[in-house]
Amino acid sequence: MKEFEGEVEKTRLETLLTGKYDFNNAIITIHAGAGGTEAQDWASMLQRMYFMFCEKEGFKTKILNILDGDEAGIKSVTFLVEGENAYGFLKCEKGVHRLVRISPFDANSRRHTSFASVEVVPEITDAPDIVIRPEDLKIDTFRSSGAGGQHVNKTESAIRITHLPTGFVVSCQTERSQIQNRETCMKMLLSKLAQKREEEELEKLNEIRGELKKIEWGSQIRSYVFHPYSLVKDHRTNYETSDVYGVMDGDLEQFISVYLKMSAAGSNN
Repeated sequence: MKEFEGEVEKTRLETLLTGKYDFNNAIITIHAGAGGTEAQDWASMLQRMYFMFCEKEGFKTKILNILDGDEAGIKSVTFLVEGENAYGFLKCEKGVHRLVRISPFDANSRRHTSFASVEVVPEITDAPDIVIRPEDLKIDTFRSSGAGGQHVNKTESAIRITHLPTGFVVSCQTERSQIQNRETCMKMLLSKLAQKREEEELEKLNEIRGELKKIEWGSQIRSYVFHPYSLVKDHRTNYETSDVYGVMDGDLEQFISVYLKMSAAGSNN
């Protein structure tokens, strides 16, 4: 019965996905904030949380680029989430995520606050009206590090592309050849440029409507508190739960549900 109710709720949420790219796959990038090992460990915890959520939802995940932490965790990771409505469900995760806990890396067992940023863009494979000029690209090759298979650190097959007009940087190291890594990078760059255009169009529309609210993509969206109490709170919707370990094991459904319903209600006003 519970499983049936879950399917009904998921179907209901899908009716709220009316965005242009909501049906698409999603590309997620996590960056550790300042704070060294503690923040890098937090970034890896978020990656695990999203992977577990995707597994529950039947989405496939594939790491495209990863930069390991100095002692533990990761400095950054980019991965692809494949599945129907992946972007529609995961777009609400974009923003800064805050962790409060007793640090396992602190010999004095002090409480630490760490931050990590999450970027979510739809995977876009075809946007004929977006032109990427070769002269606008700076392309670097480097040796892979971290996850990637037996070819890691043997050849400079990893690719980093910088889009000079926007400053966007994309990297891929997990494909088998330099050509494949470059193709994946170009898809990632196209997705970023299409997302940027969508945001600019939305801002113009809000100006026409006279709305005062601005989209603050870098704002803190959620706090995860392990000490002195257990709480996960979304600062946009005010939805909260004390089951912090359940959330870290991928139980994000309620946060996504409340956000999508709030967004739909706001767009109808």
